[in-house]
Amino acid sequence: MEELLAQGLRIDAASVAVPTVHHHAVASALLDAGIDVMVEKPLAATLPEADDLVSGAEKAGRILQVGHLERFNPAILAIQPQLKRPMFFEAHRLSVFTPRSLDVDVVLDLMIHDLDIVLAFAKSPVKEVRAVGLPILSGKVDIANVRLEFESGCIANFTASRVSTERVRKLRFFQPQQYISLDYGRQEVLVFTVGTGGADPGTPSANPQIGVTKPPVASEEPLHAELKSFLHAVRERSAPVVALEDGRRALSLALEIIAAIRDHSKKIDLAHLAHVKN
Repeated sequence: MEELLAQGLRIDAASVAVPTVHHHAVASALLDAGIDVMVEKPLAATLPEADDLVSGAEKAGRILQVGHLERFNPAILAIQPQLKRPMFFEAHRLSVFTPRSLDVDVVLDLMIHDLDIVLAFAKSPVKEVRAVGLPILSGKVDIANVRLEFESGCIANFTASRVSTERVRKLRFFQPQQYISLDYGRQEVLVFTVGTGGADPGTPSANPQIGVTKPPVASEEPLHAELKSFLHAVRERSAPVVALEDGRRALSLALEIIAAIRDHSKKIDLAHLAHVKN
């Protein structure tokens, strides 16, 4: 990057996809050079670094977008018109183990995708965080389970693992008279509604009182859609789809969850148990 900037070439925009611990240094250098930047999630490794990036973008008058990819998932876009008052979420994001992103734990690596979506859908401040996590194959937490309670009364459960035998990307939520199931990977949505008097053809319901519908989803690669959106903001000098405050809010919650996992580990004396096992 230093060599590229030193050549004095005109660079309009850049996408930062380096390890999280380097987000701040790389994005700051690009912003200082007058370049619009998209930073992959999470915005930074710490809140002070995130705040410095936000202020740096404001000072330089540059576009800074956070790469929360699932915002651009066609299934997420398709379900937004169905949102009413979600009161219970359940998110599962499981992956097989790879050496990628081991500079952060599974909360910042995988779970943050679902944290961002649920925060956007719930539209309520978080009231309580309860979390547990364990390191399995790396020196950081590889599997975690989190329960959030929002001030609205909404509850959200999250499970994230990067040591699974299968790949799962699913979000389910309940709202008055509806249960909605969303598969990020398949880009599919199913809506179960009480008292609709029927279902879509091809989606029969076991209970005639529950209608099953499958909203149309315009298939598109989320990364492609995300980059198109970023470049549109660059060309039009418009606000990015994912606001910086959203990126900061997701990071703040993820760090709070990591702290809760650390506190729980101390409570059960995880370090001592690992030592005894060894």
